[in-house]
Amino acid sequence: MSVGILIPVLLVLAALGFVLGKRQALALSDSQKTKLHSLPGYYGQTVALFTAVPALFLLGAWLILQPMAIESRIGGMIPDSVIPEGGARSLVMSDVRRIAGGLDAVLALGGMGEDELVRIGENLSTVRSRLAEVGVALVGDVPPVVFEAARAYRQDVKTGNMAMSVVVLVLAVALGLWAYRRIQPDMRARNVTESFVKSLLIAASMVAVLTTLGIVGSLVFETISFFKIYPASEFFFSTVWNPQFRGGSELGILPLLWGTLYVSLIALLVAVPIGLMIAIYLAEYASKTVRSLAKPAIEMLAGIPTIVYGLFALITVGPFLRDWLAQPLGLGTSSSSVLTAGLVMGIMIIPFVSSLSDDIINAVPQALRDGSYGLGATQSETIKQVVLPAALPGIVGAVLLAASRAIGETMIVVLGAGAAAKLDLNPFEAMTTVTVKIVSQLTGDTEFASPETLVAFALGLTLFVFTLGLNVLALYIVRKYREQYE
Repeated sequence: MSVGILIPVLLVLAALGFVLGKRQALALSDSQKTKLHSLPGYYGQTVALFTAVPALFLLGAWLILQPMAIESRIGGMIPDSVIPEGGARSLVMSDVRRIAGGLDAVLALGGMGEDELVRIGENLSTVRSRLAEVGVALVGDVPPVVFEAARAYRQDVKTGNMAMSVVVLVLAVALGLWAYRRIQPDMRARNVTESFVKSLLIAASMVAVLTTLGIVGSLVFETISFFKIYPASEFFFSTVWNPQFRGGSELGILPLLWGTLYVSLIALLVAVPIGLMIAIYLAEYASKTVRSLAKPAIEMLAGIPTIVYGLFALITVGPFLRDWLAQPLGLGTSSSSVLTAGLVMGIMIIPFVSSLSDDIINAVPQALRDGSYGLGATQSETIKQVVLPAALPGIVGAVLLAASRAIGETMIVVLGAGAAAKLDLNPFEAMTTVTVKIVSQLTGDTEFASPETLVAFALGLTLFVFTLGLNVLALYIVRKYREQYE
């Protein structure tokens, strides 16, 4: 039974358990003339939860562990002699999985019988032709042992899926019956249901924490591997970025950090003043009609794909800045520049500042405004001296979100600023950022264990620590001003 069928069956069993549990609770209450501790629905929910939840957890664990166990067993069947020189066992296992899938298709179409599949070594040419008919093209001479491994892989998967279906269904039915038999009028069914909901909420809250730990862990371990190959002092203090895939690489992060900060600074210089003024106008001056039209129109900027912004920077903004500013001033001749990427990125993140700041300003209590007006302050003075200071912590958060968005942007930088890693103050020169180099270092045919590939993880970890430092600084500023206005 496939997973796509097994899950609906479990849900049907849970629904059936809910109905039967609710009926049993009502029947016991009527027969024993006793008041139920909980509402009847809670008893049904208890049976449904015991029917579905443990079975679904077992199903998830089985789906994770079964492929690992099967690949470990099948991998032991493949001798080292059939692994191509310079290749990896994982590549052979990929062929095994592909051929196993093709054998399933052949059997489903009736191209071979199960008995022929057992004697796969005796009719190798037939197997090849049948696989070709179902679209599995085999490149080169595939050894017979690989075909045997594919047959064994297919059989193990088939057996494992059958065992999984039986065990999961038996567990669901057994626990469902056990929960059903435990139903009594004095049973605290509501407590059981609410404990489950509480556990579900805790698990949901842990997803973000565990994801963050997983990301940091993967970055840290690969970064340690990188620093075992390449000196950390040269990585953090060298001003040259020149990865040579045949040796002699210079992998200094300073040019990349400079490009990241330069582009992000220009973007924030564009987005923060404009976005904040938009937010003040919409929250304090605009009529309801203007606000209902202007705010959605501005927020549409956040929905435009970044590749479209990149093309806009490449085709329109870059040539305009080159022809009307850079060349007349003698500052550059390239359409790719830091200023191009920064301006376009600033336009992109305006909604992050304006929309969040608008909501935060609207959340400031009207009593603060009324008190200011009562003391004789004008509207502009009230906004400057009362509303903005009260909303400052939230505005700082909006600016931080915009800064994080700018620091992590890749496509606009690739198309608008180029890929040159260098230290320069000229905003009309092409530069690049950390994120662009992470992408470029992880693409291509370089070995994963080489420093040119592992450096991407060191770049990612450095960017993570840098962003974390900005957040800590922002929290300090927010707390300082929040104490002042509380």
